[in-house]
Amino acid sequence: MVIPMIKKSEKTQIHEFEREHYPCAKEWWCTEGFFTTIENNNKWSFRSILSQGICRDKSIWKTYSVSIFDLDNHKTYSYNSLEDSMKLDSAKDIFNIKYDKSYIKGSYPNYQTYFLDLNNNINLDLKYNAKSLPYWVAQQITNGWMPWSFGYLRYGFIPKNEIKGSIIINNQKFAVNGKGYFEHIWGDFSFFNLYSSKRSFKKIISTYAKLLGNWLNNQNIKIPKSIMFSTNNRPPGYDWIWAILDNGWSIFFGNMMLWIMEGLGTGILILSKDGKKYSEFSNIRFKYNKMKYLEKYDFYYPTELQIFAKKGHEKLYLHISSISESSEDVNEATDQKSLFGFLITEVPSKINGYYYNGDKKTIIKGLSKLESHRLLRIFGYNSLKINFELSKNRFGFLSSFDSHYLRKKFDINLQFLPRPNLKIIFNKTDKSQFKK
Repeated sequence: MVIPMIKKSEKTQIHEFEREHYPCAKEWWCTEGFFTTIENNNKWSFRSILSQGICRDKSIWKTYSVSIFDLDNHKTYSYNSLEDSMKLDSAKDIFNIKYDKSYIKGSYPNYQTYFLDLNNNINLDLKYNAKSLPYWVAQQITNGWMPWSFGYLRYGFIPKNEIKGSIIINNQKFAVNGKGYFEHIWGDFSFFNLYSSKRSFKKIISTYAKLLGNWLNNQNIKIPKSIMFSTNNRPPGYDWIWAILDNGWSIFFGNMMLWIMEGLGTGILILSKDGKKYSEFSNIRFKYNKMKYLEKYDFYYPTELQIFAKKGHEKLYLHISSISESSEDVNEATDQKSLFGFLITEVPSKINGYYYNGDKKTIIKGLSKLESHRLLRIFGYNSLKINFELSKNRFGFLSSFDSHYLRKKFDINLQFLPRPNLKIIFNKTDKSQFKK
């Protein structure tokens, strides 16, 4: 095996990506991917996480989770474990993170992962060979620093990896081959470490200013045709997408939630064609085409999404749609009356669309993973959609306010041109209408 020549600056970035940053408020390593079992040609998707953190009272904890999707047989397997008063086992001079018998270890470009699902008696033994360099989200804007309320985080990822190994399931062993993603995130997360957030206050304000300035510089300032807001997309949640395309390109998208349900994206989309150079898009529009309803929490999350991104003369259109049953993991809250808990959803998907470089359109397709991270509040789903009418002879807007909590829906049609007019329609709603 030929190991590619690595520049000094790249070695520094790799070391920063691999090394443990304990003690910090929260840190995790995550591997995801798609693979095929060679013997029966079945298609699979998986995600595994090793995580550790420090609470406000200085107590420590560690967690481990794995989810496996049998895409052909529409089955999902999941396992979670949590231990208090302990951090993850780690080596001093090499990258080796462990939770009992499960681990991630290695040195760029080769990593090895081993994960046990004790609930379903599944062993997942995989070797990763990185085909792209590590990259930090917002690297070109803030040198890879991201704000979290009044704290900070570093979000590094390797988007393109070759996967080989084996899976043992139902007492049968299968060889596997596929594509994978690897990320490492750490930070002070102000919700967990208030002292650290005060100490880094100036840095956080500077980071916000750089991100906002970059976002504004990349927008076309005009009144949109429509925009939709919802309490489902309240901060600090986010949507996450990873995609590996058939032509070898990779895509990362993180969209921070600012109540917007349709319209302006407030995140960053990152495209890499060769695994070495990365391009960041900040002018983004998105729309959820399909949603899944969780009746217990009166909550909708996306299972189909379309994205349109622009950067100068470049244009990127993406359509992400599910290829299997999705999964939901809810960490229920016990200390807040207004909060049900924290939700993470996983949607194995396919992706298609096009990339336009100003001269040539390239059709793209591949595999993708769509995840949503949300706080679940007891007030349920409430939304406001505004459609603008703006032309030479007409000016007005139609707004629709739908509150599941109040069991009411208001439609307001306000017209200024060609003549002033106001129409208000009020309706009561019931639970039978919520799933629509």
